Amino acid sequence: MPEPPMIGQDAGKRRVDGLIDGARAGRGGSLVVSGEAGIGKSTLLEHAVRTASGFRVLRASGAEFEQELPYSALHQLCVPILEHLDELPERHRDALRIAFGLADGTPQPFQVGLAILELVTTTGSDRPVLCVIDDAQWLDEASSRAMAFLARRVGADAVAMVLALRSPSKVDELAELPGLAVGRLSVQDAKALLAARNPFPLDDRVRDRLVAEADGNPLALLELPRAGGFALPDASVPSRIEDGFRARLTGLSADARLLLTVAGADPTGDPGLLWPAAEALGINVTTAGADAAATGLVEFAARVRFCHPLARSVVYRAADDSVRRAAHGALADATDPLTAPDRRAWHRAQASAGPDEDVAADLERSASRARSRGGVAATAAFLKRSVALSLDAGRRIERTLAAVQAGIDAGAADRAADLLTTIETATLDEFQRAHVDLLRGRIAFIRPGDSDGPSLTVTAARRLSKLDPDRSRDCFLDALEMSLLVGRAGGVVDEVLTAARSSAPAPSAPDLLEALITLAEQGYRAALPLLRQAFQADGSPLWIQRPGLASMISTELWEPDILPAIVEWLVKAGRESGSPSLLRLAFAQKTTAAALAGDIGLALAATAEEAAIADAAGEPPLMYHRLLLAAIRGRREEALELFETATASGEGGQVTDLYWTSSLLHNGLADYPAALTAARRATEHSDLFLTGVALPELVEAAVKCHEPEVATRALESLTERTEAAGTTLGRGVTAYARGLVTGAEDDYREAIECLADGPYLLYEGRAHLLYGEWLRRKGRRKDSLPELRTAHESLSTAGAEAFARRAADELGAAGQQVQRRSAQAYEKLTMQQVAVARLVAAGATSNEVATQLFISKRTVDAHLRSIFGKLGVTSRKQLKDHPDLLGLDR
Repeated sequence: MPEPPMIGQDAGKRRVDGLIDGARAGRGGSLVVSGEAGIGKSTLLEHAVRTASGFRVLRASGAEFEQELPYSALHQLCVPILEHLDELPERHRDALRIAFGLADGTPQPFQVGLAILELVTTTGSDRPVLCVIDDAQWLDEASSRAMAFLARRVGADAVAMVLALRSPSKVDELAELPGLAVGRLSVQDAKALLAARNPFPLDDRVRDRLVAEADGNPLALLELPRAGGFALPDASVPSRIEDGFRARLTGLSADARLLLTVAGADPTGDPGLLWPAAEALGINVTTAGADAAATGLVEFAARVRFCHPLARSVVYRAADDSVRRAAHGALADATDPLTAPDRRAWHRAQASAGPDEDVAADLERSASRARSRGGVAATAAFLKRSVALSLDAGRRIERTLAAVQAGIDAGAADRAADLLTTIETATLDEFQRAHVDLLRGRIAFIRPGDSDGPSLTVTAARRLSKLDPDRSRDCFLDALEMSLLVGRAGGVVDEVLTAARSSAPAPSAPDLLEALITLAEQGYRAALPLLRQAFQADGSPLWIQRPGLASMISTELWEPDILPAIVEWLVKAGRESGSPSLLRLAFAQKTTAAALAGDIGLALAATAEEAAIADAAGEPPLMYHRLLLAAIRGRREEALELFETATASGEGGQVTDLYWTSSLLHNGLADYPAALTAARRATEHSDLFLTGVALPELVEAAVKCHEPEVATRALESLTERTEAAGTTLGRGVTAYARGLVTGAEDDYREAIECLADGPYLLYEGRAHLLYGEWLRRKGRRKDSLPELRTAHESLSTAGAEAFARRAADELGAAGQQVQRRSAQAYEKLTMQQVAVARLVAAGATSNEVATQLFISKRTVDAHLRSIFGKLGVTSRKQLKDHPDLLGLDR
């Protein structure tokens, strides 16, 4: 089908040509071409196809009416290369088969992205690949996420991706890819385009009026003459283009218009569906097909293709409702219920003029399949339509509640809330009302700026108090977890615990909720035995049911062995279940444990893995472990940037240790006033969770700022916790905090003795630093030197650069020159390169590294070449010669 001449598109052509040339040379990339309808995006896509001689070209197009079907656009892109599916590793082959509905099961959404990456790069092993995606604003959510993942990962592969996106758009997954906004034609270029497409010269006044009305939109310029005159001044350019397409329908036979409607109703463009459906409607396909094709609106070939997406939309919407329903009904009958049950159900739903319980049940089954394939948005869409077609009142309520939950899972808080308002609560029983309250609480929890989640969940817990006591207590814990994330600074934690004390049913056995209530009422000495018991209730570790809460509580027990155990389980469970949330939590906690232990290489690698999984899942990376890592390393600018990002994005309310990490950062930098301010904020609102680890920072900052009363109160609170915990780590940290307040040498010595050879090198190094600082200020220069040298060595090894500088400054003040430390291996590499180096040194193949880090094998090999150059090694085995990169034996 002819495209408008490429006039006025020089900048776009250069960008596309550069992308194609790069892919031909093995440097992959992507380009998102954006602009209003008719501005020339599709023309640039076709230019890419013409330029990519020798490439394997893969095409897909988003469809306005098919956004409910998960992975439909991705399947469309991959159909020509599914012959390579058997070449993939089993887990990736299975992920794609399930995602495309070719096999039963539940895919791991982040594995689908990696599988597509491997499929496309495998296809490109013998020649480059060009992926062309039009109308990306209409991609189904699952496809959009997978394609964005692919676009971000092809930098080292012979793959080019060009996506056309109508603006404005809300496709967040594509927003961060390299972009090109297609501008309007100049008056001169518009005149040149008219001249190129019109064999006879136009009257100057007519030409100038067309140019003015088209406002630089090339498709509008070509369609306005077909619209039967000029548009009203207030008509938008896309509306004028639609008028031109609509004008082509004038005079068509009923059969030709019906055929166009059927073609518009089928997003796949499959002639194997179109012609049987048309014949079933009694259309003379030979005559009607010729008449429809003569309009130039559609091309009937190997695929049915409209001249422009707006043309398809105009044709479809121009038909009466009854005609559209008939078209969908015929397409439903022509669709194979075994190979395409969801598309058939979708057509049946569009064909329904009113409630139909059979179709509603069919849609419910489609929702179940969509859920199993990772299509949460599709699940919500199918269920919502199922609700609209439900005849049975009881089933309608059940489907509505399920649709609301699916909307919550998809992050569509407002749509879920609107759907929930359709339920008449007066007709519900108490269980259903509790369910509604829970859903309202979850909607509030994911809605930015809404802090009602905990209180609504408490309401549900109270409703369930007599109906289901165990579930009621679980709901109180749900409310508590919510309050820790969204309402800690506002005292919501205390409100939830107060409600639990007065309303929670009695436990059948001591449980976590009882332990937390005891903690709030009676303090740590009374509560810690119950907390420890809750950690192993019924022989099952707490982190199996509530890993996030268990991770928080573990900090209050001052037991360094708990966090590694949680991490080990999280990694194992996350890999077995394919849960991105579990794996992300696992690697975030792994970063925390490694950073405190002084293994910065492992911390960086774990951070890279969390970021890779987040990217594959279409989510931003978590912040709190990044903040801790930056704080320990003393990276002020990096930490402050992360702090601002977390706050600006609304995640600041969820990063409950934001101010602890800030106080740690500033104590390391010897900016004690800033550390004092942050530590006060970390401890001022609640005695629950993460306050304990901030108290040593508050003691140090207060002493340095000459605030003895603040320091004394903080020490008392810290002592209560660590004495109740009774661990060596807790005693050691409390001892050096006490030494700061009392100035007693024995306290410092006790701290060093307790922390010697312990798992947390950061605390051990700080104990030596504080003791050395105290000795030097007491005039005991000779005694201070061994402590300061030990501190400098330990803190440097631990990557605690700012604290190490404090030790170096003290040594300098004592007259000792500190030898400049050679750069550690991990400081020469990017975060992802550290992860690659550690995995390769442990014996992983490039394919195994690619799988774990969600990158292509060629990207792994490119990283290795860079790593070898930076570290001055020539083989994988030599990476083991860098213990600072690969871990510490302590």
